[in-house]
Amino acid sequence: MTSIRQFQVTFDCAEPERVARFWCEVLGYVVPPPPPGFATWTEFDRSLPAEHQGAAFACVDPTGVGPRLFFQRVPEGKVVKNRVHLDVRVGTGLTGEERLAALQAERARLEALGAVCVQVLLADGVNESCIPMRDIEGNEFCLD
Repeated sequence: MTSIRQFQVTFDCAEPERVARFWCEVLGYVVPPPPPGFATWTEFDRSLPAEHQGAAFACVDPTGVGPRLFFQRVPEGKVVKNRVHLDVRVGTGLTGEERLAALQAERARLEALGAVCVQVLLADGVNESCIPMRDIEGNEFCLD
């Protein structure tokens, strides 16, 4: 049986490039180079039929370790909670007040980019602190 080791995470959204650029800032990802023959993604986008312009965008981990993120325009808006979400690992290896301070600092940085804090879940003796948030189109993610 073959083992799959590479995958991409796909986001349905209204404004693919805007959401992709938000996630570039969150994760330190970059926009990959445009296809051969195009100097920019804008130039490539303008070569597409009108109904496909602005319909998709992607970003990648510059180290090549993390998954590619793909953003596709869909006609419907978000109406229910995500069944899958990203955990942005800010506090790995940290505990207690040190972890909470790291999470709160990242929360402030992401709120400046347009993210919204849902709540702050404090350590309870079983689980460490985490902060559920929403991106600029309402997709849930956690600072963990």
